[in-house]
Amino acid sequence: MALRLNKSIVKGEINNSVPGRVTGKLWLLGLARPVELDLVGNARRDIAGCQIKFENTSPEPQGSTRFLRRVQKGKVGECTASRKVKVLDCSLDKARELRADEQPVPIKLSNALYLEWFSDADGRVVVESTEFIINALGDEPTWRMDSDQDTLQKNENRLTIREYIRKKDEELEEAWDDADDDDVFSRMDEFEWEKELKESEARTDKYSELLETYWEHPERDRIIAREMGWEWLDDALDAEQRGAFEEGRMEYEDVPDLDPNPATEGKDWIRTDEGDIRHPLAHRAFGHSMWMWHYCDDRKLLKEGTPEVIHEMVFEAQTLSAKLAGALNGLCFREEPDGGFVVACLKRALKFLERSLAASEKVLKLKLLDKKSVDEFRGGLFEIREKMLHLMKYYRSLDSSR
Repeated sequence: MALRLNKSIVKGEINNSVPGRVTGKLWLLGLARPVELDLVGNARRDIAGCQIKFENTSPEPQGSTRFLRRVQKGKVGECTASRKVKVLDCSLDKARELRADEQPVPIKLSNALYLEWFSDADGRVVVESTEFIINALGDEPTWRMDSDQDTLQKNENRLTIREYIRKKDEELEEAWDDADDDDVFSRMDEFEWEKELKESEARTDKYSELLETYWEHPERDRIIAREMGWEWLDDALDAEQRGAFEEGRMEYEDVPDLDPNPATEGKDWIRTDEGDIRHPLAHRAFGHSMWMWHYCDDRKLLKEGTPEVIHEMVFEAQTLSAKLAGALNGLCFREEPDGGFVVACLKRALKFLERSLAASEKVLKLKLLDKKSVDEFRGGLFEIREKMLHLMKYYRSLDSSR
């Protein structure tokens, strides 16, 4: 992902007065000396041949700048002081209020200073802001870029970032090949898998919070990509914006459907009446949760204002069904299941089963539903739990025997 410096910049200057060379200095918060730029290439037409300075009135510290090479050598990317970007014409809080009231959110186009280069030492580096105070030094450019040269520079910038992303893709593929990922995961036990699943859920929660916070922001996808650390998405969005990828150029090979292992039919999978493939226990949990959902829905007990404990009982049972599907439905395609992964998933699924049982007990005490139906629902959950415990014991023994 690009190293973005705009928050920590105190002030800076860029000089493209010599054709084919861009120099400059960046004063960053927390660094005693400025970072110097010595780059090959040209800026875009609006600042080509010019020397500009800029100032950030509200700099913030960034830890990543501590390791930045003090002299930046490499190739210029997109450099312009007139990049058009969409920004909110109100605060984020006001935007959320307007969205809640189904009112349009005001957005305006603003000029942004956008400085990009590809450092030999630090990779892709970007400075981008609509808040900087920008001033030109000197009355006239030392040389002028015509429209044809500007088009050539624009195309060159497209090729540069496309080549950068291609190299990053190759490095990522090599890293995965060297790591032998399947072997790494196969050595994880249930406790390591539990830790991995917990971290995955934390990342999902973080993504949901970011999505809610920035839903109305015109740069939502970019902001979320940067906050989540999704390097490929941040770079790809920048490349896409400048047209580095030809429309429709990506082609996908037809991936054949996987066939379940016929030797494990009835044990690891069944085919439903609709033709879907499911694990028998996941299918049982799905049917059981839907039975209770229909029972409550037919009695208008799932509408707003009805007892919350009924919603909890049904929702937790449905979540249990989804967790079991994620843990078990894929077993039919694997000759050697990862026992640690299955056990970790089943342990986490048990939490939802216990919550549904606890809620159903409250429903009984409050006499909110027919006792016979609730007892039948609870009895089904107890049977599902016993089968889950049996599977956990089996996959623990399978994992320990390897």
